Amino acid sequence: MLKRALTRWDIIILVLNCIIGSGIFGLPSRIYSRIGLYSIPAFLACAALMLIVILNFSEVGSRFIKTGGPYLYLKAAYGNFVGYLAGWILIISRVASFAALVNLMVDYLGYFDPAFNDPVYRPLTLIVITLVFFGVNARGVRGSANLNNLLGVLKIVPLLLFILVGFFFIDPSLLTLPEQTPEPETFNTVLMILVFAFTGFEGGVINTGEMKNPQKDIPFALITATLAVSVFYMLIQFVSIGAYPGLAASERPLSDAADYMLGSWAGILITIGAVISISGTLNANVLSGSRLPYALSENDQFPRFFSKVHPVTRIPNYSLLIYMLVTLAVSLSGTFIYALAINVISKLLIFALISAAVIRLRKKEKPAPALFRIKYAWLSAIVGITLCIILLIGAETSNLIHVAVAIGTGVIFYFLHSWWKKIHPPEKEPVKSEAEVSSETSNKGH
Repeated sequence: MLKRALTRWDIIILVLNCIIGSGIFGLPSRIYSRIGLYSIPAFLACAALMLIVILNFSEVGSRFIKTGGPYLYLKAAYGNFVGYLAGWILIISRVASFAALVNLMVDYLGYFDPAFNDPVYRPLTLIVITLVFFGVNARGVRGSANLNNLLGVLKIVPLLLFILVGFFFIDPSLLTLPEQTPEPETFNTVLMILVFAFTGFEGGVINTGEMKNPQKDIPFALITATLAVSVFYMLIQFVSIGAYPGLAASERPLSDAADYMLGSWAGILITIGAVISISGTLNANVLSGSRLPYALSENDQFPRFFSKVHPVTRIPNYSLLIYMLVTLAVSLSGTFIYALAINVISKLLIFALISAAVIRLRKKEKPAPALFRIKYAWLSAIVGITLCIILLIGAETSNLIHVAVAIGTGVIFYFLHSWWKKIHPPEKEPVKSEAEVSSETSNKGH
């Protein structure tokens, strides 16, 4: 049994760290170059749409107290097979995300010293960074949460300073609407980019089994974090447009804007902020991603050793170790590029299924009644599903093929594991309550 140590504010910062990664440091110029000042209301429209998906997530999540997040939600709503495939795809996307971010972090470090991009030092740096984050997580969930909270605060500080200082440099002449309104297709493309800037929150709810009061805290954390991120993103976009005339052509918009306003030291500060921001997301990734194999194993859908926990730290140490080895191998090999292609589409599939699960689980009222119930549930579910379908229609055919291959591989592993269980049935072990585990841990301490 895992240790319940995460408080409501731990969960909020965990969700924030999952959402705010490196994207916001490049996003302002990317969407401004497409639709100009209309990018600000585009943020607002996207936030409104994503809030509906978040509300669906919140109701479904308020039924659960065990680790697993979306994997567990879909398993309860649609059965073992769909749940397994969701867990499988989530693991792939978590591994790909870690590999991409740790490589991006080394790229940012190369801004300070080109040696980080040396063929010898780059892989060594990747290994060291990975070992640091996994080492912190191996010491216990409380230590990981403390690091997560620290990095969450530190990533907000430079962005907040950017907003506050930027308001003094606003040039009203830059805040003018383009002569032509953007084409619907262009606006939809921007919305799609923005939708994915708001995702990641699904990783913040995986650690349910380590939260003190998940049924009440998950809805509060999801809604609070999403609203905070929405306001934050819009303010950053407003300042970027109004204070930096070269925004449309910038590859590092926040760093370049800070340099333009205050000089090179400010650009360096924002770059440091980007490194810290990536660090927070990496730590959140390890905390959530390493629990997915544990959750599948706990439900007898992965080999049983994945659900073994350390007797003192109450960490799923085998799951953590294997997750580290896989992410390290993918990070060093560069194969995460393929896995990233399925990340976006797989998230949309999961969001659509969870939106539909709002109604499905209301009929079942299992595994427990929802402590958070949204009004107009049918409408919310339909809007959430429709949003995901619209975005999926615009997906590239090659990426859809990648998703099909990933799902097909998961199906093979599912039936191989089922076959293995039949010829090697596991011995049943008595299930201990959380109170018994807590008592044993306490006695060991004495």
